[in-house]
Amino acid sequence: MLHKLLPTDLNFDGPFPRLSRRLRLGVVGGGRISETQATAARLTGQWEVVAGALSSDPTRSAERGKRWYLDPDRSYSSFEAMAASEADHPQGVDAVMITTPNNMHFPAAKAFLKAGISVICDKPLTNEIDEAHALVAATQDTNQVFGVGYVMSCFPMVRQAKHILAQGDIGEINQIHVEFMQDWMVPEEVADAPHVKWRLDPKISGPTSCVGDIGTHAAHLASFVSGLSLTDLQAEFHVCGAPKPLEDTVFMRTKFAGCVPGTLMATRLAPGNRGGLRLRIYGSEGGVEWDLENSEQLKFNRFGEADRVISRGHGHEVAPHVERLIRTARGFPEGIIEAWATLYAELALAVAAHKDGVSSPPDWLDFPRVEAGATGVAFVDAAVRSNATSGTWVQV
Repeated sequence: MLHKLLPTDLNFDGPFPRLSRRLRLGVVGGGRISETQATAARLTGQWEVVAGALSSDPTRSAERGKRWYLDPDRSYSSFEAMAASEADHPQGVDAVMITTPNNMHFPAAKAFLKAGISVICDKPLTNEIDEAHALVAATQDTNQVFGVGYVMSCFPMVRQAKHILAQGDIGEINQIHVEFMQDWMVPEEVADAPHVKWRLDPKISGPTSCVGDIGTHAAHLASFVSGLSLTDLQAEFHVCGAPKPLEDTVFMRTKFAGCVPGTLMATRLAPGNRGGLRLRIYGSEGGVEWDLENSEQLKFNRFGEADRVISRGHGHEVAPHVERLIRTARGFPEGIIEAWATLYAELALAVAAHKDGVSSPPDWLDFPRVEAGATGVAFVDAAVRSNATSGTWVQV
């Protein structure tokens, strides 16, 4: 009988519980985001990175494996070989992170699910909507845990905003605005950089660049916090900088469940904006506003009352399930690494619950799952269809 991973009682108010052992994590992909996520996973204390397919080139994969302190026998040059070997390994990985270019998400995720290994995959989940649906079905058929890298939903103040709206503290939601402004494509020569080139190649990035990469973050954030699904949109793609095969800017009008109107804008051509993700949701009695570049504060107001700014930090007015996500005291900043760590901490508990045969893990595990990834692909598909018909309204 396998030793149980979870503590006996998961009904607690404190930080994330320690498992009986660290979970074993594999990595497919070898770029900067892989290193970022691996750092965050280690920060949780719940994961150790033990295997990887860090490049399709065997020599390069082996070199990267050394830098990651991997056993040479567990440094692979293909995800297929890794999935097959790790499934049979007595200390095989409990889950794998997939941080490859977009076109490899589907085959890699499918291979690990088939091997009985849980997955966390970058967004967009896939380039084709049929592939996204296939991964949802495969996750259900294999009964594995599948997380998606919508990390913006893991900031404490984003969770607090969701809590405020769920309690009805801004009244009935009547409009939702979200934007993601970046500036890293302003220099014309940047399009030739290796890490950028594939993002502008339709064979790798899919039918969009800006929409699939950062637009999906904006769409997921809006629905995650509001609790409303995005039902319709009207999209216009633009190339605002040097000529490119895919868009660098998108403007949208949106509708959410209940015919709630909104806007969504995303661009990589906004000088002075590095991580300009901003969410504003207004209701009949008040509103909330959150800004990624000032992520530790949430503006909350009720009409006719003084504005309130809620700060991340122990001992402040945040919900208990939000307090769990906070690692340092007020005045000691937290950021994107900690948000990724929250995603991996919640994933760890879900994987441990799965391995322990727990049918109903705690409902406060709020990390994005494969269904959210499929919704993101449907959003991209709808945006492409709308743009192709001169910005007509289409259903998501």
